[in-house]
Amino acid sequence: MRENLPIIQLQDRGGWPVARDGVVISFFIHRDHAQVASAVWRALQLYLQAIPPKTLNWYVSDEGDFVEFDDKAWERQRQLLLERPWDGTCRLELSESPSEVGGYQFEYYGRKLDSPLWKNPATAVAFTFPTEYLLEHGPDHLRALAFKLAWELPFSFGYASLAVVSPQGSWGNSDWDMLDSLRDRYLGLDLYHLEDTSDVIGTHARSAAWLTFLGQPLLGQLGGIKGLRRALPFPEVSLLPLDSQRLLIALGEWPAVIDIEKEGIPPQYRALALKLEPFRFEEPARWPQRHPYSWLRRISR
Repeated sequence: MRENLPIIQLQDRGGWPVARDGVVISFFIHRDHAQVASAVWRALQLYLQAIPPKTLNWYVSDEGDFVEFDDKAWERQRQLLLERPWDGTCRLELSESPSEVGGYQFEYYGRKLDSPLWKNPATAVAFTFPTEYLLEHGPDHLRALAFKLAWELPFSFGYASLAVVSPQGSWGNSDWDMLDSLRDRYLGLDLYHLEDTSDVIGTHARSAAWLTFLGQPLLGQLGGIKGLRRALPFPEVSLLPLDSQRLLIALGEWPAVIDIEKEGIPPQYRALALKLEPFRFEEPARWPQRHPYSWLRRISR
């Protein structure tokens, strides 16, 4: 499997690593931070149990500085998420290192949906893994973990995909010609910027991914489980309900990188992308259209 996946190491102009290959699991939740904070904390505990011990060693302070964890840091993070007086926003960013982009990152952006600060916001959370984690543990393990994370969260949309892992959209500081080359060749790689997307996604979708999670109102707008079964009549596809209001669509055993130099676009990816197209969110205007976040958008064009 490794020979089919790109090895990505992107640097900024100063030579600092800003992006690498991996897997991202993201969820968008159309509720205020105060309503979902405890669920996000439970999901974070599941993530910490799944990754190597003491992997996340740094967090971003209120001043925007990287601070190393000490014995009391996790309690401070818990208080920040669950107990701190809320002014309409909450952010929690955890990483392996302040100077190198590792495969394990956690980002959370709590929103107040009626705030005038954003056009059409959603609370958002993302968990990342290096490609090595997928290869070591296998896709069944990662799919089961994604299901457990999703179980805790009242999401409207979510997904898991091979990705350019780069917290806070740091890939924007790297070589854009190289990003163009990656984008044009590997349609199954996700280029994500969680904070920006959470400003505008509302209850909309991004696009088709290896694992696509649908909650309300999207699931109902797409015809429910029965309608999606009719739209995705492919042997590779499995539909796994979490409950009557939430669904996981798995488009194959392994995530597809969709290397167009070697293969075509899998029909199940194209079919789901077409199904989701009327419900996709508007791209943030401040990012150039040459780099749409979800490269799978181009599948349906």
